[in-house]
Amino acid sequence: MKMPETVPPLPKAVDRNRHLPAGQALTWLADGWRDLWTVPLPSLLYGLGVAVVSIIIVGGLYSIGYDYALFPALAGFFVVGPALAAGLYEKSRRLEVGLPVSLATMIRPKPGTGQHVMFVGAVLCGLMLLWMRAAVILYALFAGWQPFQGLDHIIPMLFGTPMGWALLLVGTVVGALFAAFAFAISVFGVPMVVDKDVDAFTAMGTSISLAWNNLPVMLAWGFIVMILTVLSLLTGMLGFIITFPLLGHATWHAYQAIKDRD
Repeated sequence: MKMPETVPPLPKAVDRNRHLPAGQALTWLADGWRDLWTVPLPSLLYGLGVAVVSIIIVGGLYSIGYDYALFPALAGFFVVGPALAAGLYEKSRRLEVGLPVSLATMIRPKPGTGQHVMFVGAVLCGLMLLWMRAAVILYALFAGWQPFQGLDHIIPMLFGTPMGWALLLVGTVVGALFAAFAFAISVFGVPMVVDKDVDAFTAMGTSISLAWNNLPVMLAWGFIVMILTVLSLLTGMLGFIITFPLLGHATWHAYQAIKDRD
């Protein structure tokens, strides 16, 4: 029997590539904006809570002399943010199925999901603490064994000296690795445990696969998240009142567009 000249490739067991263009991320943002202003008060109160807690943490670190940890802590917000948005995912889920929405229903998780959200949150908090320790070690490697000179000196040092530029470059690369891993395991992992009856390990693993197989649109979405988060930090955290619920609701729509089809 003559063999065919070409053999078709074996089908993938699971194909998670949705072939979405990068511009689809703007559609998610628009959908999140619509959810934000549908029954807006719970979302705005949620964002206000995140802003107030962020201000308290920053003020507390500064008041007890841990100002050297401010920059790593602010960067760590990229790491833990998705877990904090679980209530916003719940609101968007309820809007989709026509259920009533309130702050109480957003804060109180569905039965069987709370422990999985907390587990993913604990993993993200561990990553943030690890990143903060790595940032302190990086500073010590570049600046030497000397006390932190305070925020008044760190900005001129970072942007006005070769050592500062080198520290910025290496710190950005290392921080990006932490943020990328945290983003990959949580961007769909937390919405998945809110939406489905799955354990945290399955959700995080599936999230990595979905993000990797839809890399162009996820890079665009990650860039949007970074820009809005930085803008919120520059407003003294007050921008989180709007941007945090906006990004939370939009992430739910990103999950809906890319999640595994049952």
